[in-house]
Amino acid sequence: MAEFFFSSPSSFPLLLPSAPSTPAASDPCDGELLRSLLRLSREISLCEAPCPLLRRRFSSLARKSKILSLLFEELLRDTGCFPRSASLCLREILVVLQRFKALVGDCSTRSRMRLLLQINSVGNEFQELTLDLSTLLDILPLSDLRLSDDVRELVDLLGIQCGRSTSAVDPADDALRREILSMIREIEQEVVPDLIRLAAIFEKLGLNGTRSCRNEIDLLEGEIGDRVSEKLTPAMIALVGVVRYAKCVLFGASTPRSDSSAGKFTFSPESDPVVPPDFRCPISLELMRDPVVVASGQTYDRDSITRWISAGHATCPKSGQALIHTDLVPNKALRNLIFAWCREHSIPFDGFDPNKGDPAAAAFANKAALEAARMTATFLVKELTSTPSIETANRVVHELRQLAKTGSDNRAFVAEAGAVPLLLPFLSSDDPGLQLNAITALLNLSILEANKKRIMHADGCIDAVIHVLSDGATWAAKENAAATLLSLSSIHAYRRRLGRNPRLITELLDLVRKGPASTKKDALAAILSLAGDRENIARLVEGGVVESALEAVSSIEIADEAVAVLAALAKRGGAAAMIEAKGSISKLVGIMRRGSDCSRENAAAALVLLCRRTGAVSVSELARMPGIEWVIWELTGSGTVRARRKAAALGRIYRRWLAAVEETDRMVRFAAASISQPTTAA
Repeated sequence: MAEFFFSSPSSFPLLLPSAPSTPAASDPCDGELLRSLLRLSREISLCEAPCPLLRRRFSSLARKSKILSLLFEELLRDTGCFPRSASLCLREILVVLQRFKALVGDCSTRSRMRLLLQINSVGNEFQELTLDLSTLLDILPLSDLRLSDDVRELVDLLGIQCGRSTSAVDPADDALRREILSMIREIEQEVVPDLIRLAAIFEKLGLNGTRSCRNEIDLLEGEIGDRVSEKLTPAMIALVGVVRYAKCVLFGASTPRSDSSAGKFTFSPESDPVVPPDFRCPISLELMRDPVVVASGQTYDRDSITRWISAGHATCPKSGQALIHTDLVPNKALRNLIFAWCREHSIPFDGFDPNKGDPAAAAFANKAALEAARMTATFLVKELTSTPSIETANRVVHELRQLAKTGSDNRAFVAEAGAVPLLLPFLSSDDPGLQLNAITALLNLSILEANKKRIMHADGCIDAVIHVLSDGATWAAKENAAATLLSLSSIHAYRRRLGRNPRLITELLDLVRKGPASTKKDALAAILSLAGDRENIARLVEGGVVESALEAVSSIEIADEAVAVLAALAKRGGAAAMIEAKGSISKLVGIMRRGSDCSRENAAAALVLLCRRTGAVSVSELARMPGIEWVIWELTGSGTVRARRKAAALGRIYRRWLAAVEETDRMVRFAAASISQPTTAA
């Protein structure tokens, strides 16, 4: 059936005729009704329990449907008249079977853990539908239908059996439910689950390998994201952690999927959707959960920008612009877009749901889930210390990468367990997959501010990351190495320390020149962060950053980052080097004509700084640009707030220079005229 009609159990009418039923002309629609009933009963009779749970319920339903299919087959062979009361009753039976099929389908798509938690309510649904079927079979006028004695007896017995249906759940299923809830309470008390007991629970649930556990985690996370049951959400979140822990300790770390080599921050294991760049926080590189706008007009995740401001920074991390205030304005439109995108790709979204108001934040601060994550991190790090083979190490590192992918608590647990120094040797691995998993795990860990110190103080860590920058087996590994440096350089003291490493700057600039667009973007972002410290400017200029950035502005994919780097250089001491570079003024003017809003804003800011700090050299070249007045005027009217302000400043500089040139010309002409006049005698 393409569509199901749902009725409440109390809505079924008692189709008892007020007068003796008399044969009527057979309705031509009755044949189609019986064919639908036969098809539906056969489909249900073939259904199987999705897991050991509810196996008795599914088997009983399958047997009942087989008996019903015999009834419908025999009725289809009857070409005689069909009583009206029977027709009405069969239509109601169709509704009940449709609801049975919908319930069976729903149970088959639920996660096993959620099905276990809801075992009593599901049992009640089966019972209500069974009692409805019993009522309809009781009032079905079998005596008025041409049925064989054996079919009539089977239907009579089926009605009696359905009438005896109870809501009692299989004692084994209910005992399993109580046991898993008991284990959650024990984990909350930091009690490590007994492996034999854990294995027995998972065997009863049919979770017998890494693949089934991974699928269970995916289903649970999807159900949490869809908020299928607010009441069960805390328990479901805890069970995600329990399943992940059990997967590792019972069956070993998962074999990395082929898509694990596709970069950082994957979300959906099957489709691995690429997160739109505008949905990522420029600081953490993660999907934003609560996007806010700062004074510069840039958008960040609230947690990330709050930590940035709390650390004493007074500038916009992306544009380098000074923040005139630190107010954070919620970007509700972007938040709604992110929420819609997450729902479309079945990605859990623990931010605000625009359709349901404020989130139940307390549900996500889940003690059992946190303790399960801590146990998982401890187990995986312990596995990594046992000098595993390359294949085993790759699996463990991949699990650590996945665990550190989301959640500050998970990142803290992995680092506290001692993962950072153990990951470093794998950055030099000849295995491309292991190297990528190791650098991505390090990147994910570095997002947590407390972990930055652990990484920066680990012996040989920066040299190992630079090795990936220069000799990484894949561009994805090099890209993630650059992103790791970007994350670490968000701390001012570390930014200066990183900038003092000449090889680091050389390798970043090499990525800007040779890498694909996504790698260049991360490398430029890291360079922009380093340029936030004036002490690093001379080293960047010496390494050739001006030429590399000017070349990069020609690429649409990375123009925003390249122009931001040029603006930062002009602001902090690189103006002289920029004006010496051939074509710097013309390229910046070109960006003001055709760039994005962000690029035009930074290009105008860079030109203002160049004109102020290098004087007539820059202004005269600017004045020679064709149509410069129109470019300035157009940006003054259509740019961002900051762009309009910078364009206005650039216009004032340009007009003052023109006025000065005209005055100089006038004075020269006056002096020349004075010299050419004949001397008059006294």
